[in-house]
Amino acid sequence: MNKYLLIDKIHQMEPMFPSDPKFELRDKALALLTESAALPGALHPLTLKAISELIRPMNSYYSNLLEGHKTNPLDIEKALEDDYSDEPALRALQLESKAHIEVQKTIEYGVESRRAPFDRICSIDFLSYVHKEFYLRMPEEYCFVKGPGNVLEKVVPGALRSREVIVGRHIPPAAESLSYFLERFESVYGPEKHKSLDRIIAAAASHHRLTWIHPFLDGNGRVARLFSNTYHAFCGLGGTSLWSISRGFARARADYLSSLTGADGERRSDLDGRGCLSDEGLRAFCRFYLDTALDQVRFMRSLLDIDGLTGRLGRFVDFETAHGRLQPESAHILREACLRGAITRGDALRTTGLPERTARRVLAELLDRKLLVSDTPKGPVRIRFSVIESALIFPRLYPDNFEAKLLS
Repeated sequence: MNKYLLIDKIHQMEPMFPSDPKFELRDKALALLTESAALPGALHPLTLKAISELIRPMNSYYSNLLEGHKTNPLDIEKALEDDYSDEPALRALQLESKAHIEVQKTIEYGVESRRAPFDRICSIDFLSYVHKEFYLRMPEEYCFVKGPGNVLEKVVPGALRSREVIVGRHIPPAAESLSYFLERFESVYGPEKHKSLDRIIAAAASHHRLTWIHPFLDGNGRVARLFSNTYHAFCGLGGTSLWSISRGFARARADYLSSLTGADGERRSDLDGRGCLSDEGLRAFCRFYLDTALDQVRFMRSLLDIDGLTGRLGRFVDFETAHGRLQPESAHILREACLRGAITRGDALRTTGLPERTARRVLAELLDRKLLVSDTPKGPVRIRFSVIESALIFPRLYPDNFEAKLLS
């Protein structure tokens, strides 16, 4: 690689923040902050937790789809139960998906504790942690990339890359300068350095600049999306575990990649900021990012409306009843569990209006199907959502063609 093409001075990453002359980005950030705060609505925390358990596999599906890896969501659910395919290629996809889900869950719990490295999410330590945890779980065949001369290189979990790379037309910073760029990254984007709306804009800008730095030999896109998902929690965006920006990116993949490329570009003219990179390009990416986030929050709000959700639960039971898989009275139990978070088994039986022996069979069916779960054999029951039921209860989480197969 021509040494004169190397990026090795941190000023070459400027601007770190886009200009916002018409307050367009701040208006979008305010809308996102306001609408995300209302996302959880009046649903019980236990029900919201059950929904977040459904969102993680969806986030994994779309994040991996952006890497060109298309996994059947049902196979993702099987992987969570350690049910892997005998076909090597499919098994690798399952392991990749499970890795993403486990790392996201680990990060979410870590952020709640605010212990290191989760207290400094823009630090080299945190970013390396995410990469390490992901690649320690990845299938062996996904841990190699082709290097110079098409020689396979092992991706070392958590290690910054030690050689130069070219990503499309973009030349990331020189390997020997990565620590300086990442230190600058943290000094500018650390959530504690910004207030409210600026912090949300920083979430958008940092997503691009992290992919621009390209700190790891492979896995940078996955790390960036997990990083951004984590950053949202520091932005005060309510219900961050209830929506996924990866879904928005994947459903507008061409626009996502185009806006990333646009923000890679050099300054275009004297009117395009004062840094080495394009201010307009970064502003356009942030605009796309915030619009995408807002679209996903609004999409999930439409699904979490109580009346709509309980109505779809009823239609799901009608569908299952028509196919001989559930009893009609199951709808009463599921509705109560959804609204109350958890109900005693006695209450579950009474809500059916059936004789006790018959009601017990209805409850047993729901537990056998894992539509209800309990921590103990006689303890309260709470609702559980899985990929299979999502087609009717949470429509459009996954692509339409997948939902059509579930309902056929």
